[in-house]
Amino acid sequence: MKILVINSGSSSIKFQLIEMPEKKVLASGMVERIGLDQSNVKLKVGEKSFEQVKEISNHEQGLELVAKLLLEPSAELLKSADEIDAVGHRVVHGGSAFSKTVVIDQEVKRKIKELFSLAPLHNPHNFKGIEVSEKIFKRATQIAVFDTAFFQSMPEEAFRYAIPERFYKENQIRTYGFHGTSHKYVSEHAIEYLKKDQTNIISIHLGNGCSITAIKNGKSIEHSLGFGPMNGLVMGTRSGDIDQSVIFYLIDELGYSSAQVKEILQEESGMLGLTGYSDIREIEAKAADGDQKCILALKINAYRVKKYIGAYAAVLNGLDAIVFTAGIGENSDVLRNLICSDMDYLGINLDLDKNNQRRKDIREIQSDNSAVKVIVIPTNEEIEIAKQSYQLIRQ
Repeated sequence: MKILVINSGSSSIKFQLIEMPEKKVLASGMVERIGLDQSNVKLKVGEKSFEQVKEISNHEQGLELVAKLLLEPSAELLKSADEIDAVGHRVVHGGSAFSKTVVIDQEVKRKIKELFSLAPLHNPHNFKGIEVSEKIFKRATQIAVFDTAFFQSMPEEAFRYAIPERFYKENQIRTYGFHGTSHKYVSEHAIEYLKKDQTNIISIHLGNGCSITAIKNGKSIEHSLGFGPMNGLVMGTRSGDIDQSVIFYLIDELGYSSAQVKEILQEESGMLGLTGYSDIREIEAKAADGDQKCILALKINAYRVKKYIGAYAAVLNGLDAIVFTAGIGENSDVLRNLICSDMDYLGINLDLDKNNQRRKDIREIQSDNSAVKVIVIPTNEEIEIAKQSYQLIRQ
């Protein structure tokens, strides 16, 4: 069964063509800088790579180009769009309406549109990907996989906010959580790797967006991102946790509008706000050269993660493993070392030589005397989306 996985972002489309149930990636690629003067188009098939620069005005043009690339005779992938059995779509926000993967119909699309206000940077583009795919891949079953679904297992004491109940009952204001597809993927691999029936795992997704999840016996019970994807850990341009009083002060005393404050906390804060740079590689290089702002930013970033590890170890009442994943979690030995330093009270000790190794497989990086395993697991949200899509079709 051939499943096309589409992750339609604000200015990009990531895609993978996957043969299921073998989980064999037949092709992968990305359309970047949609709507800008020059868009990048990348396609990888086996060892062969294709890249071109052209103007792509909107997501419909981008998806049409993806279909054209997959049908290109020289790619030797597809002879017809009808060979695609299913299209799995990443949808960021499912609200309370969706606790599992679903086949997309008119009612599902209506509910996704209702959730635009909860994820204005993501859901509209996810929705556009669905609409365009319906036109191009007419025979395929369209499937929605929600980032928030993995967190529907959280207990009410974890997902409720201490605000008047009417806001929960009438407006569905609660913790929803994000990066669920990634956390689900790596936690399942961690459980399989640990070969234990009962597990307490903390999954740490570190990329431009960051989140951390407490997972007991395969189910999420606590998560750092909440009603929207802005709180919790320090991120590339997002502040993460901040005292609400700061927001009121910016508006009431300094004269910023709510829209300006939102822009500041979402686009101008985090590592960018602390250093002037949002790319962790550049920040680490500057820190190595003695840049004090970058050194401090790395410490702040790691300190925030440490606090969450301590809290989640308490919530889990034990800890078998912590898992690092996503671009920064998988590749930054610097941040992993800062996070795991001085954590011996919780039984966390790194082996620096193992930590410094550059590998792409699942690997342990803790020392021999560490009571808690520290595991690096490369995430693959597209494979997880393909797996959930396949399972739904095969039911």
